[in-house]
Amino acid sequence: MAMGDKQAAHRPGAFKQQNKAHKTGRHRGRGAQDRENKGRVSAKVLSKKIKRDLSKLDRRHKSNQIRRQRKDSVLTEKRHLGSKDGPPHLVVLVALHSRAITKNLLDLIQVNEGGILQEVDGKSCSFALICPKQKQRWCFVEANKDDLHSLLDLAKVADTLLFVLDPQEGWDSYGDYCLSCLFAQGLPSYVVAVQGMNDIPIKKKTDVKKQLSKVIEKRFPDAKLFNLDNAQEAAILLRQMGTQKQRHLAYRDRRSYILAHKVDFQPSDDTGLVGTLKVSGYVRGQELRVNGLIHLVGYGDFQMSQIDAPPDPYRLNNRVRKEKAKKGQDMEMEDDPNNTEMEEDVKVLMKADATAQESLQSEVVPDPMEGEQTWPTDEELRDAEDSLKGNVKVQKKVPKGTSNYQAAWFLDDEESDGRGESEDDDDDDDIDDDDDDMDDEPEDAMNEAVSEEEEGSAEEAEEESETVTIPDSTRDDKYDENLDEAEEEQMLERYKQERTDEMFPDEVDTPRNQLARTRFQKYRGLKSFRTSPWDSKENLPRDYARIFQFHDFFRTRKRVIRELEEEQNEGVMVGWYVTVHVSGVPVSASEHFKQGAPLVLCSLLPHEQKMSVVNLLVRRHPGNTEPVKAKEEMIFHCGFRRFRASPLYSQHTSADKHKSERFLRSDAAVVATVYSPITFPPATVLMFKPRSNGMHDLIATGSLLTVNPDRTIIKRIVLSGHPFKILKKTAVVRYMFFNREDILWFKPVELRTKWGQRGHIKEPLGTHGHMKCHFDGQLKSQDTVLMNLYKRVYPKWTYDPYVPLPVTWVKNEVEIDPADIEMD
Repeated sequence: MAMGDKQAAHRPGAFKQQNKAHKTGRHRGRGAQDRENKGRVSAKVLSKKIKRDLSKLDRRHKSNQIRRQRKDSVLTEKRHLGSKDGPPHLVVLVALHSRAITKNLLDLIQVNEGGILQEVDGKSCSFALICPKQKQRWCFVEANKDDLHSLLDLAKVADTLLFVLDPQEGWDSYGDYCLSCLFAQGLPSYVVAVQGMNDIPIKKKTDVKKQLSKVIEKRFPDAKLFNLDNAQEAAILLRQMGTQKQRHLAYRDRRSYILAHKVDFQPSDDTGLVGTLKVSGYVRGQELRVNGLIHLVGYGDFQMSQIDAPPDPYRLNNRVRKEKAKKGQDMEMEDDPNNTEMEEDVKVLMKADATAQESLQSEVVPDPMEGEQTWPTDEELRDAEDSLKGNVKVQKKVPKGTSNYQAAWFLDDEESDGRGESEDDDDDDDIDDDDDDMDDEPEDAMNEAVSEEEEGSAEEAEEESETVTIPDSTRDDKYDENLDEAEEEQMLERYKQERTDEMFPDEVDTPRNQLARTRFQKYRGLKSFRTSPWDSKENLPRDYARIFQFHDFFRTRKRVIRELEEEQNEGVMVGWYVTVHVSGVPVSASEHFKQGAPLVLCSLLPHEQKMSVVNLLVRRHPGNTEPVKAKEEMIFHCGFRRFRASPLYSQHTSADKHKSERFLRSDAAVVATVYSPITFPPATVLMFKPRSNGMHDLIATGSLLTVNPDRTIIKRIVLSGHPFKILKKTAVVRYMFFNREDILWFKPVELRTKWGQRGHIKEPLGTHGHMKCHFDGQLKSQDTVLMNLYKRVYPKWTYDPYVPLPVTWVKNEVEIDPADIEMD
């Protein structure tokens, strides 16, 4: 064949079709994976692989085992509570209505069947019930409804709360107030009962039950109502309380706590004011360690010196007590503290080790010489060389605590002004107080904008918040005698300030009798509140030298809890009846217990006696509407603790800076920041506001958020001006400043308007505060020009562990004697 007749080979072009490769499957087979791995297994995937490789039957068996373990744990807890190995079942009776009588209820429970032994510990409002046949022990305590602190303290340690209702109304206003406090603090297991249903006529009993059920559904949607009119119904109630599931409170499950059964005080000095308090009671919660710290609710933190083991007064198998009861002897002789037989049986369980005992130090003692340099720095050497050459640097007179960034803003002519230092000395760290910003504002158009209708609504709200009403018309002439006009004016002014802050948030008038650069010398401008940096360690107050701070709070909390779990069975076991020797306790604790008030002890976790900055997440209680200003003294119930402090409110956000709030908002949750001892979360929080008459109003409820001194709370003020002449993108603004120097001082700060325009100051015009400003768009004549200034604020150190007892709640339905009103 000729060369020219040979056929040329085909070569594919650039646009040749590319077919997809064949897919062998979405996943490799198990055999292929095993061949590739060759027995190698990743350590991180080991547990997941084993779980994934379980067969269907094995997964079913494993779920059944987990379910059975949980069921067994619940049953073990039920059997342990009230048995011979556990503490008696503590039941607290709470009467939610003034007509609810609990004495008859206690008599019905005492007169029970089954060979029950009864013992009274000397108090008419509490008794112990021992059931040998059922192998259960009960301890009933009636809460004093006139003492809110006692009610809350008993609810912290109670196993079951027995709510007694009125058959007609259920609960009154004070009962609803108590329920609000108990629900916010944390509610243990509860039972709802009613007395007096048999006294209601048969024709009306059905309607009364329906009405009472509707009332109960508001607070207890799944609760069953028990009748308590005879001994048989009381036995059913006991069976229900003994078999129901126990509800756990997180803040007490990790701590050991004791409700005092007996108290003995031994003074340690001649004055007799301080001594050793011997508290006897049953250990609950966790094991009690003698080297740890103990907290007496309402009195503070203390150390333990010794733990004894006296005979259990409520033993199930006490043959001696039965024999004495048959002989007709007094059963109370065995519980007599002066009985020598019991004193001989006391055993010492633990004694404190001075080397291993935790310290009571709560604050850091700051060293004024700390951080001092004995060797000159490079900067000081350069300054010395410049001074020798005659090139002395210009020294500016700036307020105390001013950073280099802020000092660069001060002009040279301020040295002769002489106002910066005097203002700072007079102010110290309280220039950030909201009262200064409010009081320094003149009575201008902003304050006059409050209408008469708003004043009338404020007066109506104040009248509605009154808790003392005198229905008798003959007493109207004495009503004004008990009215505090100064308090009325102060409350009206607070309503006006809260209303003004809602209408014009953070807006402050520039003072005309003082330079703005002097009045707002601690403020700075930010390009963006969210993204602009702010050093959390800059210009800290001296109080920060007294507190403790964690490098990582939640990691420390995790480590402390893990160590406590590892050290189990090293202290006094739960359910033992012990006597704790608490050192350095004031005599008032013993006297308070002898007057009938409960005394509660709880153990402290490591570091919980130290002071720090605690952040509490709270929400306004809907039952209170009066204005609450920042830095007002409040009463806090945080877990087992009770103290007074002046909180600082800020927004609850996830950013690194948080805007402060001048008032406690009612439409959102806020963070209250205070100086207080460290508490590891979770812990519930109740915030009360004390009145001038001694009553405590529930203001907010919430939980402990974190312990973090680095939480940056930024206060914002807004200076407002009005456009005078408007061009395309330029406008002349006035009324923001009143002199030329202030305009030059705040010239670097960015401007904004209420309608969204952005701009900056170009130059001042004249000497009376007019300035030319440039914006990114044309302004409207009704727009307002604003300037935002910021500074960091800190809470006040007003922590006080002593909280006075609240005055008895006064109900509107009860007539009040004028003499009693004058005493209030």
